[in-house]
Amino acid sequence: MHRCPLPEGPLTDLDTASATPATAAETTAETTGGTTDGTVTAGLPLRRAAATVRGAGAEAAALAHHLVRYPTGIPPEPRPRPCPPDLGADRPARGPVLLLHGLADNRAVFRPLRRELHRHGWTHLHALNYSPLIRDVRAAAALLARHVAWAAEAHPGGPVTLVGHSLGGLICRYYVQRLGGDGPVRTVVTLGTPHAGTTAALLPTPFPIIRQLRPGSELLTELRLPAPRCRARFTVLRGELDEVVLPGRSAWLDHPDLRADNLLIPGAGHIGLPAHPLAVEAVRRALEAQDGAGVTERQAS
Repeated sequence: MHRCPLPEGPLTDLDTASATPATAAETTAETTGGTTDGTVTAGLPLRRAAATVRGAGAEAAALAHHLVRYPTGIPPEPRPRPCPPDLGADRPARGPVLLLHGLADNRAVFRPLRRELHRHGWTHLHALNYSPLIRDVRAAAALLARHVAWAAEAHPGGPVTLVGHSLGGLICRYYVQRLGGDGPVRTVVTLGTPHAGTTAALLPTPFPIIRQLRPGSELLTELRLPAPRCRARFTVLRGELDEVVLPGRSAWLDHPDLRADNLLIPGAGHIGLPAHPLAVEAVRRALEAQDGAGVTERQAS
C-alpha cells in the first residue's frame, strides 16, 4: 500500500510510524497512566473521556442538522451539462467531482463539502442519488459508471474525481478497482467506508446490500483480489468516533496493489464526517494534490 502524506496539518495517518513528538508523548502517557517523566496522573483518561463525550454531542448535532437538510436532497440533480470550451481559459481546468452518499441517505449530506470546494475553485460538482432499495454494490457501481461517462463527456480535459461516504465509498472503489473506472477517474476519496466490512452488518437484516458489508462477504473477498493495473489513488478518511464501521480499522484501505492514504479525523463520528471541518480540509487537499500531480505529469510528457 502506497502512502504519500498530505501537506502538514492536524490530520493523523495511523498506518505510519511517524508521529510528532507531542503526539508520541501523549500516546505514551495515556498508555502508562502517567506522564512522560513518570509522574502518575489520572488527568489524561479523563480528558479522553471528555473528548469522547464532546464528540458524541457533535455527532448528535450533525445528525440533527442533516435531518433538517435531508428533504432538500431528495430531488435528483440534473445530468451534467457540457462546459463551453472558452470557459475558464484563464485558469487551470479542474475536472468534475462526483459525490456519492451512503446507505439510506441522499446528496444533502454533501452540502457543506460542496460549498467549501466551490469556494476554492471547483465548479463542476455533482452529487448523485441512488435508491435506498438497491440490492447490490456491483449494480450500483455499474450505474455510477454511466454518471462518470456523462461527467467526462460534459467536462473534457480533466480527470473525474469520486468522493463517497460510507457505502458510497465502497461503490466508488468497486467501480474503479473492478470495472475499469481507473481510466477516467484518477482520485477516489472515501469517508467512513467499510473497506474491510463492519461487524454492525452481522445483525439479521433482509437487505442483501447490507449483508455484502459483513466481514469476509463474497463482495469484500472479490475486492481483495489482485489489482495490479489499478492506477487511481485513494484518500481514505475515518472518524475517530465512528460507531457504524466496526472495528475502526475496517475503514482503512489495506490492499497491496492500491495506493491509499489512510487518515484519522479526530473527534468525528460517522454521520457528521462529510461535514467535519478537518474532513472537508482533507478532501480539498486530496483534490489539490491531484491537480499538482496532473500538472507535473503534463510537463514531463
